[in-house]
Amino acid sequence: MPIYEFRCQACGRRVSIFQRSITVPLNAACPHCGGTNLRRLVSRFAVVRGEDALLDEMDDDSLLAGVDENDPRSVAAWARKMGSRFGEDLGPEFDEMVERMEAGEAPDEEGNDGDGGDLDEL
Repeated sequence: MPIYEFRCQACGRRVSIFQRSITVPLNAACPHCGGTNLRRLVSRFAVVRGEDALLDEMDDDSLLAGVDENDPRSVAAWARKMGSRFGEDLGPEFDEMVERMEAGEAPDEEGNDGDGGDLDEL
């Protein structure tokens, strides 16, 4: 959808306006004050990256900086950060494990989460 952002020169507010083509002269008014002196702004945009690009980006040792592997809360913060990079829901098991680590619970020494489930399954 061609929705462009403008700054109203009268009231200073940012407004979003539907415009079929950027080459067509703007015939719009600020919905806040009715001003017609609008200046086009550079809008934010998103770049869609494939899964391979996301995984390559995550293969960076600096992402582990400050993570204390002996502190469940530190590992939980890292897991949330990594999970958010995928941009999708990682499921209730992931959320439950991270919540438990945020509460200070650590998986047992055998690599189980305490309920018989293996961490590698997440």
